[in-house]
Amino acid sequence: MTSQQRRTIALPIAMALGAVFHGFFNRISFLTPWLIFAMLLVTYCRISAREVRFTRFHWGLLTLQLGGGVLLYLLLAPVNGVLAQGVFMCSFIPTAMAATTIGGMLGADVATMASFCLLSNMGVAVAAPVLFALIGAHPEYSFLRSLTLILWRVVPLLILPFVCAVALDRFLPRWHEAVRRRQIVSFWLWAVSLTIVMGRTVEFLVHQPRAHYGMEIAMALLALVVCLTQFAVGRTVGRRYGDTVAGGQSLGQKNTVLAIWMAQTWLDPLASVAPAAYVVWQNIVNSIQLWRYKGAGKV
Repeated sequence: MTSQQRRTIALPIAMALGAVFHGFFNRISFLTPWLIFAMLLVTYCRISAREVRFTRFHWGLLTLQLGGGVLLYLLLAPVNGVLAQGVFMCSFIPTAMAATTIGGMLGADVATMASFCLLSNMGVAVAAPVLFALIGAHPEYSFLRSLTLILWRVVPLLILPFVCAVALDRFLPRWHEAVRRRQIVSFWLWAVSLTIVMGRTVEFLVHQPRAHYGMEIAMALLALVVCLTQFAVGRTVGRRYGDTVAGGQSLGQKNTVLAIWMAQTWLDPLASVAPAAYVVWQNIVNSIQLWRYKGAGKV
């Protein structure tokens, strides 16, 4: 079995392990933010700060990402607050760092995508504390206290990995190069993180006080609609700037591990069902894209 084949089956296996052994993985869910930090650090070591360039293309995508999430929440909040939170996360959350790998395999400009991944994470680091404090599921906290708590946990998680990567490049270039050459580590950290957050999600669903099957099905279906829409809109925007694939992957492929962890930590835990379903939908979309691309003789 080739390395590519192992990676192809790793994510379904990770989700299945998390679902089956949910009790165990729920007990070690405290590791999730550390795994996310390590995953981002490894990936940021691949990006040279000198090559980062933010263009109108990037700012347009960021506006769609953040603005789309807020719009979806405002539209759905009058219907159901938890449903609105879950669908909001499917748009608001930043681009997956793995998107650059998939995008590169599909012919996208990797430097363009890497720049947007960085901007996307920074945008969420700035906006998340305010938005989570406003819509979060902790009414016992004042807005200021919620804002402070979320800032303390979210901003270091998303920004410090980049700061550490730049510091390594500047002061410990050999270590930086060693990490840069081992990008596969980021993939396996992602797989482990996915196992843990899926375990925590299933644990919550199994032991939820009341069954919310109708709500969970609705979130899964809306996650599919949001997933397909974001890929389509991203490709449309990308076509205008000469990189259709980069637009689609940047807007459609999300860091769902971060989304699930954030939803379970700062929103109603039931809202994590939407990004959990998004994991499945985006992997199906990516598989179809790779299959069609390979069928066209381009891989």
